[in-house]
Amino acid sequence: MNARHKSSLLWGLVGALSYLVLVQGYRLLVGPLGPGVLALGGVALLVAVASAGLTYVLEPRVRGNKRS
Repeated sequence: MNARHKSSLLWGLVGALSYLVLVQGYRLLVGPLGPGVLALGGVALLVAVASAGLTYVLEPRVRGNKRS
């Protein structure tokens, strides 16, 4: 596995875990209302896939921009 694949998979993991942390905070503040655990897991999986895919596609554009 090259560095680009590894980086995009790790960003996907970060995205999914961030979503789950936000859901947990919402449930702590508001209460246990809302979708079930399976639905939240499915959305977390979608967030992981989307963030990993976007990172993989956009990394060359961001890395190619040398302005800082």
